[in-house]
Amino acid sequence: MKRIGKLILCPACLILMTLTVLPADAAPTGIFVSIAPQKYFVEKIGGSLVDCSVLVPAGADPHTYEPKPRQMAALAKTAVYFAVGIDFEKAWLARIASANPGMRIVHTDAGITKIAMAKHYGEAANDRKHAGPTSHDHAGGAPDPHIWLAPALVKVQAGHILQTLVAVDPKNQSHYKTGYGNFLRELDALDGELKALFAGRKGEPFMVFHPSWGYFAQAYGLKQVPIEMEGKEPKPAQLHQIIRQARERGVKVIFVQPQFSTKSAEMLSREIGGQIALVDPLAENWAENLRKAAGKFRKAVR
Repeated sequence: MKRIGKLILCPACLILMTLTVLPADAAPTGIFVSIAPQKYFVEKIGGSLVDCSVLVPAGADPHTYEPKPRQMAALAKTAVYFAVGIDFEKAWLARIASANPGMRIVHTDAGITKIAMAKHYGEAANDRKHAGPTSHDHAGGAPDPHIWLAPALVKVQAGHILQTLVAVDPKNQSHYKTGYGNFLRELDALDGELKALFAGRKGEPFMVFHPSWGYFAQAYGLKQVPIEMEGKEPKPAQLHQIIRQARERGVKVIFVQPQFSTKSAEMLSREIGGQIALVDPLAENWAENLRKAAGKFRKAVR
C-alpha cells in the first residue's frame, strides 16, 4: 500500500494509474522523408506528434544519393516513409522496404500530373499542355520530380500526409486535421502572393543550370530555360547555342543550386555579361525559401 495524502492506494491501483497516463507521454510517430522540404510539410501537419528524419542530407544530390548504414538501421524502426518521386527512390525504395516490412511507404506524388524535364537546350519544360489530374504523359522527356516547388502541388502531397497520419495514429486525428487546415491556408496565401508578384510577366524566361523549377514556372506563367540536359553539362557546341539564346532573350542572371557544379554557369555568365545567383530547391525552411527564390526570379525577368 502507498499513502498519498489521506488516500491509500494498493499496488494494483498504482499500476492502473501508470498505464492510464502512458498514452499522453507516448513517443511521437517515427517518420522518414526523402528530402528536407517534405519534413517541413510533415511537421506542419503533425507538429509535436511526429519525429521526422530526412534521408538525403543538405548539400547531397538527391538524384544519386545512397543511404548510409546508420540510416538503414534507423529506417528499420520507422513507422512511415513518405516518398516524393525523386530518382534515388527508384534504386533504393525496394531495399528501404525490405529493411522494415511493417513500414508504410506512401507515394505523395500520387495523382499529380508530371510535366517533362526539358529535353533540348532552350526548351522550357512548362511549355507543353497536359491532360487531367492523373495523366502521366512524358513524351517530351523523363518526368520532372520537383513537385514540391509549386504550392498547389504541395496541397496534394499534404492530403496524402494527413490521410497517412490519421491512419497510423487515429486517436490524434483532430490534431492532424487542425494542422492540415492551417497548412492549406498557408499554402493558399503563399500561392496568391506569388501570383501577384509575377502578374503581367507571362512567358518571361529565367535561365537555370539544373531544371528544377519547371512546376514553379508553370504555376506562375514563366519560362524555365535550362543549361544542363538529362544530368549532363553541355558540350562546347551546345554551350555556344545557349549563349546565343541567352543574348537573344536578354538573360543576365544564371540560377544555380548548391548541389551541383557551377563551372559552366560561371563561364556562361561571363560570356553574356551577367552573373550567377543561388537558389536552393531543397532547403528545409520551404515557405521562406520559396519566397526568396521567387524574389530573385522576379528581379531577373524583364
